[in-house]
Amino acid sequence: MRTSIAAILTGLALVTTACTTPVPVTPDTPDTLDTDAAEAVVTPLRAGLLPVQASDASYVSAAAAVQARIDQRGVKPAKNVILFIGDGMSIPTVTAARIYAGQKRGVDGESYQLTMETLPHMALSKTYSHDAQVSDSASTAVAMVTGAKVNSRTLGVLKDASYGNCASIEGNGAESLFVLAEREGLATGLVSTARLTHATPASTFAHSPNRNWEDDAALKGGDASDCRDIARQLIEWPEGDGFEVAMAGGRAPFLTVDEADLEAEGGTGNRKDGRDLTAEWRAKSPNHAYIADKAGFDAIDFASDARVLGLFEISHMQFELDRAGDTAGEPSLVELTQAAITRLSQDPDGFVLMVEGGRIDHAHHGVNAARALDETDMFDQAIAAALEMTDNEDTLIIVTADHSHTMTISGYPARGNPILGKVDTGMAESGELKGLDGKPYTTLSYASGQTACRLVDGEPDCTREDLSDIDTTEKDFLQPSLVPMYSETHGGDDVAIFATGPGSELISGVMEQNEIFHVMGRASGLVAAE
Repeated sequence: MRTSIAAILTGLALVTTACTTPVPVTPDTPDTLDTDAAEAVVTPLRAGLLPVQASDASYVSAAAAVQARIDQRGVKPAKNVILFIGDGMSIPTVTAARIYAGQKRGVDGESYQLTMETLPHMALSKTYSHDAQVSDSASTAVAMVTGAKVNSRTLGVLKDASYGNCASIEGNGAESLFVLAEREGLATGLVSTARLTHATPASTFAHSPNRNWEDDAALKGGDASDCRDIARQLIEWPEGDGFEVAMAGGRAPFLTVDEADLEAEGGTGNRKDGRDLTAEWRAKSPNHAYIADKAGFDAIDFASDARVLGLFEISHMQFELDRAGDTAGEPSLVELTQAAITRLSQDPDGFVLMVEGGRIDHAHHGVNAARALDETDMFDQAIAAALEMTDNEDTLIIVTADHSHTMTISGYPARGNPILGKVDTGMAESGELKGLDGKPYTTLSYASGQTACRLVDGEPDCTREDLSDIDTTEKDFLQPSLVPMYSETHGGDDVAIFATGPGSELISGVMEQNEIFHVMGRASGLVAAE
């Protein structure tokens, strides 16, 4: 029998750290500009701050690289910043999703264009972390929102903090762009299809030496000591007036073990400390609202001053291919993005928003290309919605991925061959191609994953499966993989960065991933030049 879609990598936790108030710095504005920068506006909208990690070596190096581009090109000031992160959205994922999206719409897939591909500026991002060639979502997200390369599996703490050691974070905290935005009076928001306490969204507010410490019941292993779990850190986040919107999956870390989940049969919250964090959110003010389903979402006036915590699943949100049959249960990523921009746009000072397509990664970990590509398509539609709702003259939009995956596209398929199909040349003399074992193979496959071996009569069989009579375009089909693993692994190759709006002119070439923070910070004026 074929392997079922495995439970995918979860958990990212952040540990608490004392924050030092950053020092306001007014950048020097040159009297004249280089010729190449003559048309650029260089006066920022804000004076900017230096975060506590400004002396970290990787921060300093990335800041210098972005400063060199500013010296050459200038930088236009951005009132708003939106960072789109397609979790695990490798370059082969973008290519395959382009073909998939076109074929899904009944047009030529190869020449189709995703919205992200129309953005005028592009670069490659180097995704290694401080301690790993192939990184995880925690360290890569922290690099993008703090400007420093940190250790894998940690959140909001610098490289000298030790994994799983709460005491080691003292003096090793890192402050995100969202922290700086709140201190400067901007609105802030988070949207994800993963749990709100998962690595990517948690990178914006949490400090933890272990990304898996999402609730108090998970504070185990290593030296948890007095660390606060990630869900608690969101509710207790001390910066400014807090997030205006935070909407994703992941109710369990916020609810107690005595509280039954409203949807999951037999499901309860995870918390053992007796604290209902959703109630604590609502108690903050009359404007604080908690919603857990599509009906609650539809009832919110996002053009108001409502402050919304939305948790739409007990864990991660549904895959789009599965949500399509249950649209009453939860909003789509497009709807969440539109709602967040509507709410954040109420602030005349501007906003900073993160939108994560979190389940691209999860489908890849399950070697399930159909869901990975469909999630990428929905992510791309959210980008299109953001472009329609914002002004390119005042909003910097950056689209990128945190890391890669091992999916490849190969085999000489004909133009127009289904991207999820078996390789067929389209020529009568060759037709469907086969390996040396006489079996057909798919255009998409993985270097590692659950399908390298399968159980036959209770015994592992690692010979390649014969796909001759199997519909590989069906949504539950799991692509072939080479190295047998319980879960497919991340890849270490560079990922793409696409950008538009003021500041996007600084996106070019091959960039260190933590330079993205400095582009956003300098364009918005939230981060000062040193």
